[in-house]
Amino acid sequence: MVEICAGAGGQARGLELAGFEHTLAVELDPMAAATLTLNRPKWRVAVGDVADPSVWNPEEFREKVDLLAGGVPCPPFSIAGKQLGANDERDLFAWAVELTDTIRPRALMLENVRGLSAPRFSAYRQHVLDRLKELGYVADWRLLQASDYGVPQLRPRFVLVALREEDALYFSWPEAKPDAPTVGAELKELMAANGWEHADDWALRASKIAPTIVGGSKKHGGADLGPTRAKRAWAEMGVDGMGVANEAPPAGTPKGFNPKLTVEMVARLQGWSEEDNWQFAGRKTSMYRQVGNAFPPPVARAIGERIAAALNHEGEPRAQEPEAVAHDKVYRVLRGSSTPLTLDEIYEQLGQSLPHAEIEVRLKHLMRDFNMHRDTNDSGDETFQLGDFRAFIGQDDHVRHEYLAQMRSKVS
Repeated sequence: MVEICAGAGGQARGLELAGFEHTLAVELDPMAAATLTLNRPKWRVAVGDVADPSVWNPEEFREKVDLLAGGVPCPPFSIAGKQLGANDERDLFAWAVELTDTIRPRALMLENVRGLSAPRFSAYRQHVLDRLKELGYVADWRLLQASDYGVPQLRPRFVLVALREEDALYFSWPEAKPDAPTVGAELKELMAANGWEHADDWALRASKIAPTIVGGSKKHGGADLGPTRAKRAWAEMGVDGMGVANEAPPAGTPKGFNPKLTVEMVARLQGWSEEDNWQFAGRKTSMYRQVGNAFPPPVARAIGERIAAALNHEGEPRAQEPEAVAHDKVYRVLRGSSTPLTLDEIYEQLGQSLPHAEIEVRLKHLMRDFNMHRDTNDSGDETFQLGDFRAFIGQDDHVRHEYLAQMRSKVS
């Protein structure tokens, strides 16, 4: 496999456990790349912008890998941000899809935040599915909850999996097994490591699943456990979310004390187990960001095992590939039309299945990610014709290049 935007190795570790071997991992952040090398010194790790041809040559891997995987930047789709999508200079999702055409792997796996599953990005998702179909892949999206795969954390991730047609018939999403341990059960031994006599009592208070851990970015301050709402949830479990500790509470710490979590504890809540023995490079804040931004290894493993099973043609194939979900019918209508369409014409081509008001909302979303040619016909009605996708797919003159040149030290 080749992994892009590999981070500190959460996805890498999970896919490794699923049976995949890394041919290359590419990562922008030097500390996260150092973490990969620290844990897997024999891996080839390229450090730098994944879209920079001087960092690595995708053509080198054409038709030579089974899986292309990655966790491309989340801010373009995060509900905590402006959800600029294709207009966000950090967006690499569309570029990663085009990379599939260059490398031609048997399978593609990309993960991102839940925000990408929102109605705002229905046309973006439809474009990705249609483009992959053009490239000969059968693709599907799925919103997965980390706690359904043994991770003691509420961490929804939106995952895209695409396989070549001959392999897709054998793929199925991993079944949810909602038996994740609580924060207290997972961390009790680590909390007691320095002799805290009340670690058992603390574990009883922390008998819930953790809220989503937020790694944050280099643009913001030090390590803490997220926004105000998340900190309240942590406080209810007896955890001080205002920072990250260097070590567990010492002996003599009073009962009822709200400890901070250490980086090791946060890693455990992200799904790294003691057996993984995964070490993190850098200082505490850097280590916490690496852990907090990671894809939980157990989730990556669950998906990776299903991809591996499909590539090995295990089990009985489906009789036929189920019809793909239409994420945005308005996009489909406009994309399939060689002439401009009025609102009424779009409505008729949709079989009157969407009211005009909903079509207008979809059009507004479309205009944020695609160039839209708007005009007026002879009857005075406004017309719409879909133009090019605005996302970065490797254009030499794209604004992303200037953004990275100016903001390199703050991009993570």
